[in-house]
Parts: sequence; structure tokens; C-alpha cells
Amino acid sequence: MFAKLLIANRGEIACRIIRTARRLGIATVAVFSDADRDALHVEMADEAVRIGPAAASQSYLDAAKIIAAAKETGAEAIHPGYGFLSENAGFARALVRAGIVFVGPNIKAIEAMGDKIESKKLAAKAKVSTVPGHLGVIKSVKEAVGIADEIGYPVMIKASAGGGGKGMRIAYSRDEVAEGFASSQSEAKSSFGDDRVFIEKYIEEPRHIEIQVLGDKHGNVIHLGERECSIQRRNQKVVEEAPSPFIDAKTRTAMGAEAVSLAKAVGYDSAGTVEFIVDKKRNFYFLEMNTRLQVEHPVTELVTGLDLVEEMLKVAAGEKLKLKQKDVKLEGSAIEVRIYAEDPTRNFMPSTGRLIRYRPPEQGTAGGVTTRLDSGVEEGGEISVFYDPMIAKLVTHAPKRIDAIEQMANALDAFAIDGFRHNIPFLSVVMRNERWREGRLSTRFIAEEFPDGFKPPSPTGPERDAIVAVAAAIDHMSNQRRRDITLQMHGEPVRFADIRVVELSGSCDRVTVEGGVDEPFTVSFGSGRDGNQRKVSLASSWWFGDPIWQGSIDGRPVSVQVRPILNGYQLTYQGIEVQARVLTEREAELAALMLVKEKADTSKLLLCPMPGMVVSLAVSEGQEVRAGDALCIVEAMKMENVLKAERDGTVAKVLAKPGDSLNVDAVILEFT
Repeated sequence: MFAKLLIANRGEIACRIIRTARRLGIATVAVFSDADRDALHVEMADEAVRIGPAAASQSYLDAAKIIAAAKETGAEAIHPGYGFLSENAGFARALVRAGIVFVGPNIKAIEAMGDKIESKKLAAKAKVSTVPGHLGVIKSVKEAVGIADEIGYPVMIKASAGGGGKGMRIAYSRDEVAEGFASSQSEAKSSFGDDRVFIEKYIEEPRHIEIQVLGDKHGNVIHLGERECSIQRRNQKVVEEAPSPFIDAKTRTAMGAEAVSLAKAVGYDSAGTVEFIVDKKRNFYFLEMNTRLQVEHPVTELVTGLDLVEEMLKVAAGEKLKLKQKDVKLEGSAIEVRIYAEDPTRNFMPSTGRLIRYRPPEQGTAGGVTTRLDSGVEEGGEISVFYDPMIAKLVTHAPKRIDAIEQMANALDAFAIDGFRHNIPFLSVVMRNERWREGRLSTRFIAEEFPDGFKPPSPTGPERDAIVAVAAAIDHMSNQRRRDITLQMHGEPVRFADIRVVELSGSCDRVTVEGGVDEPFTVSFGSGRDGNQRKVSLASSWWFGDPIWQGSIDGRPVSVQVRPILNGYQLTYQGIEVQARVLTEREAELAALMLVKEKADTSKLLLCPMPGMVVSLAVSEGQEVRAGDALCIVEAMKMENVLKAERDGTVAKVLAKPGDSLNVDAVILEFT
């Protein structure tokens, strides 16, 4: 085994690799850009080497600098993680010349599978089912439209060197092909330095299911079952699980056999993933092979008991696989969610900022249920515009799928992040979505379940009662604490009102609270919404300043995020984000007379939906536009976002130009 390993990556995957290397007694070297000088992976590694400015092209994508860092520190091997140089055959070849071991597959496999066009041709030769499409390089918009007409709509336009949803567009018409072809080419060029794209049939109601393969340098290849990755936004995975709730044993065996056959055809010798599109009849079609560790590998680890990073290191060091196919057993069910710095209420646009608060849920195993966090950040760190918006992966495992889902839902409620927008509220809502819980998935899940975009749910029913009860209990604790302040003025003791009014989302509940500090509380609802007297019992060790109220409500474990505001608290629970104000009856009467400040009218403005850089403008002052017309392209976190007109109008002013860096809600255009 290697004595020293350099990790050519950043963020959570760099930290993940360091943890396994440390357990195996391998010294680690981190590399970092100027933007990551104080990053967690730099702190965790035994050594760290600066490799350049913040831009990935001048740091994490600069093979020469990374190899120089390995030589400088005496690292015998380099693990590339995922993204960046992980599937770059030129980088792997340069490592061979430098006498450094590449912790990944051989160059032949990378080249064969790294090109999406050539990999599909190879898969077809290996008798692997493939999606109908045009596998040649497409040179012009006219040619792309002609090919799409021939295949039949909808079609998928994909970058040949792509991955992670970049350089990928779905087109339902000729106009969308023309627009998508140009965007895919541009995005592919900026992300991968290769603007080749191809077109294939887009299978409707598809499920994205992939097979994890593992091979060694002695000709042995096995598969470790499947992962379901159908819940995606912008063609990028958000929720993954293993095993799939849809795949039966017969289909699993068939998919696994084809994945192993393809891996053997290229002499695959590391961890890799063969991705398939599966239709509603369980017909499956080869999509691509990723010759690297996948983001979602933890769910496979939890159901198999393996450490895939450890297996990669052993294979790279020349060891034989100890496992045979018959030894692979899938135990229980694992769920992974990706925590992104993005605003789900703005079509998942990237968000940036400093981690003012970062308090993950408790990790470990209890009662046969496991919670795991793979994270690359810490409180006080900064989320910049230069890299992917994923900041952590939360994973749960349980004997049954529904138990893993319940654990995930509770863990998300207990995950406090402040400083920028993130997708935890969205993920919380997904965990309670009936279609998800029943396993009725497709890659259109988000579009179909949230057709008008994601909006945090309003508090109703038991969820509302829980929020009201927590707000009332906290207020009651506050009143009791004030009673106990020493050296108070003499005289008649202050008598707090028995009835409190909890105001949520414009409506009120009248409640009374019994109990005290270090005691259970009983919140009694009076003649509030429905006139029925009902009681809610709460128990918690929560104290002021804790960001999470953790305890039980009517015997059920509950976590509610608590942020103080004037006369109340901002509470987050099950994806619901509300301001709860706890008032006396007289205060509530007066509050009802207060004027509500109306939001400014922005209907005639095009606002930048996320921090980013203006790539191009498609309009000029005085130009008439129609709803759906492209107005400009803004790039953020390696993704190009086309901003379109919401209605017909005329451009009155252009307030930004290509190359401008804009904050969220910066005005780009004004309309008449």
C-alpha cells in the first residue's frame, strides 16, 4: 500500500478520501486554490500545496501543477475524486510518465468510456442495450435539427465529454433543438474544453438507474447492485438510493451482467459506474459509463458494507479483489440527499455566501438505523461562485426503505444552515411526498410534482399544531426565566397572561401552556381554528441559543429549527418556514391594526436570479420581445443559465454587459 496519497480535488470528496486514507495509515496531501486556502480539506490533510488562483482552469484542472505538487511532497499515488481531472486520460497518461500511480482505471478504459459517442458504439458491439440516436459528431444547428426530426421528439442533446448534467439539454421542438445545441456546445467548451455534442432519443417516464462495478488488475470484475438516481434537477441528481424500489431480482441480474460485460470489454480495473435509462416496463438502455467514483457511492457502501475508496486504493496498489459476485449481499435500504447552496424557490439557482451557522444532525448508528454525513465545509467557511454548489451529502440507512426515509426526514429537520439559501426545505418536502415514499419515480419527478416551481408548504393540520406548540412552549420558558431574575424591583409581582396568541401566516391560535423549565409542557388549544379543545404534550431539553429544538410531541420525536425574531421565532419544520409571533390578546388586537408593507413592483425588470457573470446579451434597447424569448445568459458555479422573457414587452434599458459580475436580484434589463 502507498505511504503517501495526494488528493487532486476539493470539498466533501477530498475530505471523504482523507478519512479512509487516514484509517489505512496513509499520509495525505491536499491541493488548494486561493479560494480554498482555509478550506476543510486543507485543514484535514497532513500536508497542503497551493496550486493556483480560484478559477478551476488555473488550479484544479491544471495537471502540471498537481503533478508538481505530488513530486514536491513525495506522494506515490493520486486520487482524483470526481469531476475535475477524474476522467481525463491525458492526466492519467502524464502520471504514468511521472511514475505516479493513478487511483482509477487504466487509460484505455478512460478513453473508451470517457467519450460518450465512442462508448455507445463500444457498448453496442458488446451487446449492451443502447438508446436510439445519432452517435456521430454534429457540426451545425441545421444538421442537429435534421437529426432530431429523423429520430423523433423529444430528443436529448448531450456533450460528448460531458457529465454532471453539464452540456445537456432536452428539446421538444426544432426551436428548442437550435437553442439547446448552441447552449450545449458553449457549456461543454467552457466545462470540458470539448464542444462536441450528439443527439439521442429522450425516453419519457424514464428512471435513471446505475450499476456499481468494481474490477482489479487481474481480470476480475464484479457488480455491487444498483442505485436509483431518478430525482434530478437540471439533469443533475438530487436524491439517490440503493437498492432501487423498482428493480426486481431478474432485472438486477440482467443489468449487472451487461455492466460487467462492458467493464470487461475495456479491461476495467477500479470502481466505476454503468448508467442506464429504464422505462416503465423495466427495459433498460445503456446511457454512459463513469470511470470514477460517483458522488452517490455512499448508498452502495451502506448496503454492501464496503468502503469503495479503500477498494480503489487496494486495486491501484495491485491487490486482487477479495470478493466474488456470490459474496455480494445487499442489506437494507440507503438514502442519500445532496445539500446544495441553491435557492429552490428560484428554480434551484445557485446561492453563495458565508456559512454563518453550520450545525449538522447527529451521526452514527442507533437502533439499527444509521445517519452519515460526507461534508467538505465547516462553520465560518465561504461558498464561492467558482465551484459546484454541493456542500455536503446526508445519508441514512435502515433495514426497511420507509425507515431510512423517516430517518432522513428527521435528520433534515435537525440540519441548521444559515448564511445563504439552500435546498434542505425542498428535500424535507420530498421525503414526505407520497409518490416518493411509494417509489413511483422518473427523471421528471420534480417537474411533475412541482410544476409551478417549489414553494415552501403552508402550515396545516398536525404540522401547524406542532409549530404553534413549540413557539408557545419557548415563549412560556422565556416568561418563566424572567420571573427568576434576581434583584428585581419590589412590589406587586408581574403576572403573565394565561392566554397567549400564536400568530402564523396571518391566522392565530389562542393557547394556554402548563409546565416549566426542565419539565414537560402541555399546550392547550382553545377556541382557535375549529373550536375544539385539544392538548399537545411536549418534552425537550432545549435551551435558549440552541438552533434546534429537539424533543418529542405527543411521544413522537421532532426537530424544529429556531431562529429568534422580534416578538417571536422563525421556525423551520418539515420544509415549512414560518415566523411565529407569540403575543398577549391585547398585543394581538393592536398587531392586527398594523399596516403591511407591500413589496416593490419588479414586474418590468429582469433580475439576476443568482450571483453570477453575464456571458452574453441577446437583446438591445428598444427591441421588442415575446414571452419565452432568450434575453441573456448568466453563468454561475460552472452552469450556464438562459434567462427568458416571462411576457411580451419592449426593452427600455440594458443595465448590464457581458463580463459583469452580478449579485442576486441585480437589475439586468428594464421593460416598458
